[in-house]
Amino acid sequence: MAFVSVETETRNTGGPLTGMKVLDLSVIVAGGTASSLMADFGAEVVKIERPGTGDPLRNWGPFYNGVSLWWKVHSRNKKSVTLDLSSPDGRSLLKDLANRADLLIEGFRPGTMERWGLGPEDLHEANPGLVMVRYSGFGQTGPYKDRPGFGTIAECMSGYIGMTGFPDTPPVLPPVPLADEIAGVFGAMSGMMALYHRDVLGRPGKGEPGPGQVVDVSLFEPLFRMCIPHITMYDLLGIVRERVGNDFPDAAPRSLFQTRDGHWLGLSATSQSTWESLARAMGMEALLDDPRFADNASRLDNKEALNAELQGWIEERPLEQTMEELVPSGGVVGPVYNTRQIVEDPHYRGRDDILKVDDPELGQTRMLGVVPKLSETPGRVEHAGPTLGEHNSMIYGSWLGMSPEDIEALRARGVI
Repeated sequence: MAFVSVETETRNTGGPLTGMKVLDLSVIVAGGTASSLMADFGAEVVKIERPGTGDPLRNWGPFYNGVSLWWKVHSRNKKSVTLDLSSPDGRSLLKDLANRADLLIEGFRPGTMERWGLGPEDLHEANPGLVMVRYSGFGQTGPYKDRPGFGTIAECMSGYIGMTGFPDTPPVLPPVPLADEIAGVFGAMSGMMALYHRDVLGRPGKGEPGPGQVVDVSLFEPLFRMCIPHITMYDLLGIVRERVGNDFPDAAPRSLFQTRDGHWLGLSATSQSTWESLARAMGMEALLDDPRFADNASRLDNKEALNAELQGWIEERPLEQTMEELVPSGGVVGPVYNTRQIVEDPHYRGRDDILKVDDPELGQTRMLGVVPKLSETPGRVEHAGPTLGEHNSMIYGSWLGMSPEDIEALRARGVI
């Protein structure tokens, strides 16, 4: 991609996004997830934060020596600069930075950037190739666009939460900011789509890049997109998905089962061949001749009886024995892990999914690795989340050519 060329101290990781310049004006999780994924693969991500306070994510616990661990992981590989966007000078500086960027991420309420004179038309006037990824609770259009929206509300209104939990219990919210994180993945993906269109498709026959564009990412729609056939099922069959516990409404068996030593085990045999292999591995070939379990439709109609048969076999064995008997025969099973078990698992270590990072505030610490794995241009983690404004001199100096005296004057006026 023909990323904007700026003389600056960029990382030379060999990642596929090396040379790409990203400004992240968002706060908390969604936009930060998008920029975090890009930073893992070589993009120079500059996090724009409010002077004195910074991203509210810095206040999310737990803390180590007063430092947010959320911040340290979520903002790894990024550079932090401070900038007061409520001031005219701050907005002018943001325009100057945007003129040298490939992609800008923002997460203000719809209309805020326009009121500041920083909307798409304003920014594209000086940098026609800028891709602008805009996060909001309900999107930039539609009757709810002006509503405030956090991920929790998006999870509820996406249809996802209405399906979680058991039929006789209330719905269950996820213990992670799921809507924000999935929206972050969608934002990173769609931002790269827009850059591909700009730099690869361009203007056919003219040999020059095409225009940038605006990517409108709500918090509720990416999770809604994960509920793949539900609208069509409702439209054609009148099916409204409801809570079904740990079962899968469209294929069986699939559930959680408890072993003799109290561990929980996930099991899925949702294709005919996998089901037949499982039954044979359990020594329960008689189930294959039982008309209640002959095919997927029959197993769904009799899933309570099927689950009881499987639970009866599993509860007679400890977890280790269950795995030893089922995995070699092709059983699709796996234990329900907690964090301690993940850290101790040799497969996670063998995949470099847990890395050690040296940090001046935390010392040496472990954090999740880079996902996914690229064979020729893998990502890497160079440093944990930066201190507030740590890179002011670097970015304002190298991107905008400011002298130390210029930067100090901005700091004295409270602009940065």
